[in-house]
Amino acid sequence: MEKQSVFITGGAGYVGAMLVPRLLQEGHRVTVLDLMIYGEDVLPKNPDLTLIKGDIRNQELMKSSIPGHDVVIHLACISNDPSFELNPELGRSINLDPFRPMVEISKNAGVKRFFYASSSSVYGIKDEPNVHEDMSLEPLTDYSVFKMNCEEILSEYQSDEFTTTTIRPATVCGYSPRQRLDVVVNILTNLAYHKREISVFGGAQLRPNIHIADMVEIYVVLLNAPKEKIAGEIFNGGYENHSVLQLAETVRDVIGEDVVLKTTPTDDNRSYHVSSKKIADRLGFTA
Repeated sequence: MEKQSVFITGGAGYVGAMLVPRLLQEGHRVTVLDLMIYGEDVLPKNPDLTLIKGDIRNQELMKSSIPGHDVVIHLACISNDPSFELNPELGRSINLDPFRPMVEISKNAGVKRFFYASSSSVYGIKDEPNVHEDMSLEPLTDYSVFKMNCEEILSEYQSDEFTTTTIRPATVCGYSPRQRLDVVVNILTNLAYHKREISVFGGAQLRPNIHIADMVEIYVVLLNAPKEKIAGEIFNGGYENHSVLQLAETVRDVIGEDVVLKTTPTDDNRSYHVSSKKIADRLGFTA
């Protein structure tokens, strides 16, 4: 496997804290640009790891930091809908406005591959049994709309010299040194263990999930994939399509039968069953 120089925005976050050690283990050189608002201790000390405390909105910093890298993996964002509702303008200023400048800087700097972490939430509510990459996008929230907008922007820059790839992950779950407790599986597990009670909002909505270790593996696969298989492509990433109630019942079965389930109505109607057949067929990746 060719050793590469990888630039990761948001590399000290939930996924980054698992991805960075894996890439270092594979022998790659890694640069992380992150605000480090949760600290730097989630990342290992390593001579092949460079940490830059900074903001993706700082274009001068991006212009000085990105050159010299083979690959950019863009993870940095405000990563949930409630945070957007608190401050919509801040959400836009981080998740959308800096994106085109970052892509342009990357392409002009000679970066060979640019991987963008979008979201399967761009599909909105679907009745189809399997949601695939060619279906129409119907985002329901600003978070999802901006993800869609960034996908469209990235597609404009695809060329023979600049390979662009978008991943639409399901909700990532599982343990990370920079843990998140605002995603469904992790929320339910935390409540079950500490409170012995799970509040399920709705319950019938399908929530596709992907374990964080599988999410990391997708990026490793993309780094090694032949250019012609990933250039300009969009791939879903999600292998566990269960309803919220099914997830809660599974958590209860693991944590203990004494855990009480309580259901509450919700106006969050997002529901989708994600198909990852394309990435399996094209790249041989299965979770």
